[in-house]
Amino acid sequence: MTNVLVPFTTGVEEIEMVAVVDLLRRADVMVCMASLDGQPVTGRSGICINADAALADVAGQGWDMVVLPGGLPNAHLLRDDANVKAVVQRLRAERKSIAAICAAPTALAAYGITENRRVTSYPACQPEMEALQPSSVYVDEAVVEDEFLITSRGPGTAIAFALRLIARLCGEQQVAEIKVSIVA
Repeated sequence: MTNVLVPFTTGVEEIEMVAVVDLLRRADVMVCMASLDGQPVTGRSGICINADAALADVAGQGWDMVVLPGGLPNAHLLRDDANVKAVVQRLRAERKSIAAICAAPTALAAYGITENRRVTSYPACQPEMEALQPSSVYVDEAVVEDEFLITSRGPGTAIAFALRLIARLCGEQQVAEIKVSIVA
């Protein structure tokens, strides 16, 4: 079974996280929603989201992909968390997929993951992305894939982003089936 880690914390953009987790689970992908401390988290719109685990307890497991949802201060707190950084760097070394949406690609830029890659983010984050990683090529597209890296723009692109993650992990046939099931 394919395993995906979704770390999150205070201020997470709920639609970005829930759309990704929901659609991946519909595709029979095992998704672990890991808050930094294992406790429930209140998102940017005041919705409480329960965690499956504490990040420190699951960070070392064998993940096929890590997905960083956006929202503030979530994206900055993820960027500054040693466990998130370690997972992202390990998956990069293992040549596995790394994905981020909205403000969260700034964490990947801070880690050096976006170096010489095509990327996108929430539009207001473009200057930060370019300052953190000048060699990356910023693209104004809903979802941008560059080898192992998948980035997306924001809440309105969450479903397109989740479907690209499914394509990467499960193939286009699975995407077609999910699209029919959600009437996309």
